[in-house]
Amino acid sequence: MSQVPAATRTLRVLRFLATQADPVPLERIMRAVDLPRSTAYHLLTAMIEEGFVVHLADDHRYGLGVAAFEVGSGFTRQEPLQRLARRPLAALVDAVGHGAHLAVPHGRDVLYVIEERAPGRPPLVTDVGVRLPAHLTASGRAILSALPAAQVRALYPDRDAFVDRTGVGPQSLSALRPLLQETRQRGWATESGEVTPGLASVAAPVLDHNHLPVAGLAVTYPDEVAAGEQARIAAAVVRTAELLSRRLRGVSP
Repeated sequence: MSQVPAATRTLRVLRFLATQADPVPLERIMRAVDLPRSTAYHLLTAMIEEGFVVHLADDHRYGLGVAAFEVGSGFTRQEPLQRLARRPLAALVDAVGHGAHLAVPHGRDVLYVIEERAPGRPPLVTDVGVRLPAHLTASGRAILSALPAAQVRALYPDRDAFVDRTGVGPQSLSALRPLLQETRQRGWATESGEVTPGLASVAAPVLDHNHLPVAGLAVTYPDEVAAGEQARIAAAVVRTAELLSRRLRGVSP
């Protein structure tokens, strides 16, 4: 029975951190969860060792770690999200005439869980079950753009975290940050030739009730399409991602 209160406190800390836009100091956590300093410190130390919390020593703040992010995204790898997304993706493909896919975060990768092909279009590498580097894909960038900066830093602590597919794409956190900032300002992510030469994608994040990303919704098309056509596709992607976000939170369209 003595383990139950400790487990409850741990979950309350995780829930509190998940609702914060940025990492927070120890005192904020103590007040929110009603913990004495020594208990909060030891609890956070254990959670850091397991990867559920990251400590930003220079800022004296704590945020969610990679392990918490992966556990939180576990729901999206299961059937409920696929069932919610199947028809909207089919409608999206009908509207834009290009293939669409849904990917969920998996560490520094994205895992593709749905692919909806457009008639007459060639197959893509984003087949169901395929994993690709998040920083190179539009889906991944949409997801990363909706994460707190501390979580992005935890995912990409150094240059070794960046892999390459086609010779283009960010290879450092300083190169990735402007792409994510641009994505946030525009409302959708892009990539061109970074996954497959000759193909480009646009994507938008699907958000849960805490406005954290659980998936990225993308459409892929030949990279020679006109800017106006790209904008039309992006608008349709954003609308569909917003629809899925509302459905995921149990809100009627």
